[in-house]
Amino acid sequence: MIAEKFLADSAAEVGLNPDKVQALMDRAERDVKEGVLPACQVAIARNGKIAAMKTFGRAVQGGVEKPATNETVFVAMSATKAITSSALWILIQEGKIDPADKIVKYVPEYGTNGKETTTIEHLLIHTAGIPTAPGSFKDWGDRKRRLERFAQWRPVNTPGEKFFYHIHANYWPIAEAIERITGTRLGEFVRTRIAEPLGLPDLRIGLPRPVQARMADVKWVGEPAKDEEYRKLGITPPRAGLGSITEDAVLEMNEPELREMDFPAGGMMTTAGDIALFYQALLNDGKAQYGKRIWQSEMIREVRRIRSGNLIDPARGITANRALGIVIAGGDGKANLRGFGRTNSAEAFGHPGFGGQIGWADPATGISFGYLTNGFDRNDLREGRRGVAVCSLAGSCAEA
Repeated sequence: MIAEKFLADSAAEVGLNPDKVQALMDRAERDVKEGVLPACQVAIARNGKIAAMKTFGRAVQGGVEKPATNETVFVAMSATKAITSSALWILIQEGKIDPADKIVKYVPEYGTNGKETTTIEHLLIHTAGIPTAPGSFKDWGDRKRRLERFAQWRPVNTPGEKFFYHIHANYWPIAEAIERITGTRLGEFVRTRIAEPLGLPDLRIGLPRPVQARMADVKWVGEPAKDEEYRKLGITPPRAGLGSITEDAVLEMNEPELREMDFPAGGMMTTAGDIALFYQALLNDGKAQYGKRIWQSEMIREVRRIRSGNLIDPARGITANRALGIVIAGGDGKANLRGFGRTNSAEAFGHPGFGGQIGWADPATGISFGYLTNGFDRNDLREGRRGVAVCSLAGSCAEA
């Protein structure tokens, strides 16, 4: 539960327009009212506080369907990648690891089949060449099995050569390196070095059994978009390259054993408010409004530097704009294809998650935003439009 000190008395207190914030909430609620989504949760923050947070709809929680509340937690899917990356940033600023290091320095088991030259940076910016490496989410929980997976994986191109969005395998060796350097599991490291110092007890990678009764079960909703809709837009279906993210795989997130795993690429189970406040800390020079510094100023500048150069994201036909584990909106008018809104500045940064999960911060306005849903829409075009709509409304909430 988010502490009172992090809750603004009103949107106006932190310089947000109350009418625009209400428009954001109305748009978020619309899909629930219309029966498109079972539930969603949205939070917008500025100046270190949540200006508004609301949860709409119903969800199965602890085996019982009931109204979702602001205490309901949702799976963030790949929005997790920003949190796992931020754990690594701590070790980088402490001099314990370097983005230029080869991952085999820390995880020798990874050095097979042409992966020997893979660096930490390659993994973080999705140029490691293992976008759809075989393996299920459940493999992560079995250490012997995941080390076997490291050795089995074979890159589809020379590491560093091309950008392909990696579904989850690139974050496995990163989390393994964190564990070997610190002697601490990723989930515990995030809890003790990030969540607790920031005052965010519900920011978790891996969900303990006692808290699982508060988690919204995920479910698939809707029907897929028709082929002619993609042809009309002249685009490839956004999920065409995500073969391992099947409906059954996503539903595994409802299994208690999997929820407990500190799955590094998609296992964050949290609230939209905790995501918004995590990003507030990144906007606030690496510290919460109430709490000690986690990341140094120089580190934050470094992690926001685009490192993927001119590499193109083949799924979208645009530059990838990948920084050190996060995405940068960019000023090319394509930010809406990178998980942001049309009103975000070029400097906005964050990481979206499969199924429509959202987390970002915008240095130009000081706004951070979190959106989570338990309804995984089979219509990825509708999901994309929904995300752009709520992000665009959120990005425009600052008073002139």
